[in-house]
Amino acid sequence: MRQWVLAVAILAAASAAALLLGAEAQQQGHQTERISGSAGDVLEDNPVGRLKVYVYDLPSKYNKKLLKKDPRCLNHMFAAEIFMHRFLLSSAVRTFNPEEADWFYTPVYTTCDLTPSGLPLPFKSPRMMRSAIELVATNWPYWNRSEGADHFFVTPHDFGACFHYQEEKAIGRGILPLLQRATLVQTFGQKNHVCLKDGSITIPPFAPPQKMQAHLIPADTPRSIFVYFRGLFYDTSNDPEGGYYARGARASVWENFKNNPLFDISTDHPATYYEDMQRSVFCLCPLGWAPWSPRLVEAVVFGCIPVIVADDIVLPFADAIPWEDIGVFVAEEDVPRLDTILTSIPTDVVLRKQRLLANPSMKQAMLFPQPAQAGDAFHQILNGLARKLPHGDGVFLKPGDERVLNWTAGPPGDLKPW
Repeated sequence: MRQWVLAVAILAAASAAALLLGAEAQQQGHQTERISGSAGDVLEDNPVGRLKVYVYDLPSKYNKKLLKKDPRCLNHMFAAEIFMHRFLLSSAVRTFNPEEADWFYTPVYTTCDLTPSGLPLPFKSPRMMRSAIELVATNWPYWNRSEGADHFFVTPHDFGACFHYQEEKAIGRGILPLLQRATLVQTFGQKNHVCLKDGSITIPPFAPPQKMQAHLIPADTPRSIFVYFRGLFYDTSNDPEGGYYARGARASVWENFKNNPLFDISTDHPATYYEDMQRSVFCLCPLGWAPWSPRLVEAVVFGCIPVIVADDIVLPFADAIPWEDIGVFVAEEDVPRLDTILTSIPTDVVLRKQRLLANPSMKQAMLFPQPAQAGDAFHQILNGLARKLPHGDGVFLKPGDERVLNWTAGPPGDLKPW
């Protein structure tokens, strides 16, 4: 009961203070305080003029034909590979002269092979990727001169370029050997993991901006829900014995807090889901099969403080977004103490996190809008690529050092023709 009273007090104070701060900000001519990430004001950076990208023109079977066959690819959380391709085709950083390019982009839609229920299966992905690399290496000279070190690929599935949806098997496969020197733009991020390549640009999963925009409610709506979560706690179809899914963290949330009045948690996904997040102070963002989910994006967009439960997670655009300032990190083993941890956060800290989350630049950096907008996720990716320039001396091979591509490296199943 004491925790409940404390939570109500925090909510009341937060609502009153937010209204007061909003009035003060209007009088001062700005809405929120200035935000600086760990790398400076990266959110405001404009990468145009700092790099040039050449987009390979691949046969449509690698991308557009797959999408035409199944347009559902546009709506799942891995759709960043499609929207990044579309963005680059009309971006000011695109060059049609490969000789002046800083980076080469190979548009392969590795997650557009869907089950009847709409879930991507990555089984064809390595064969597609291998075939695309062979094509660009045969028809252009640029891959061979660096073994792909000045090329980047978007590999947004759960375990990136390991191309498997089960972690143990993904680890066993490892990253496709042909991609060992390339830069990967991927959603998967966990420190010291086989499937997170060193130097990868970690991005948020795709969440539909227009759909979220349509569910916005007035900014001064009281946040009357203390902790909110909707989603699976157990995945009995893929983890029948329990305990492996989410490393047990989600199960622990349910077992410990299903009857706690501070926690509004359920497996139901109501029509008011987006509105409910905007009425919540804290939104749980626990790992699932991978460390991240669209909840992280949704929480930031809706100003709900993300409670990140995923040990060793590598967050999207970590050098641009001050995650420590806007979120709360809870170790997986500490899930049984979530109520104590969250009710112990001082009111002024809660208010500061809410003010930071209210900054439009923070939300924009997590989204892939159509058309692109300044400071959005597309531009954060370009910023990541620009920060890798100029390419070092070790990127380009010396004349005579070019090696024959090892097409037989990797699991035997990947060697089938595609």
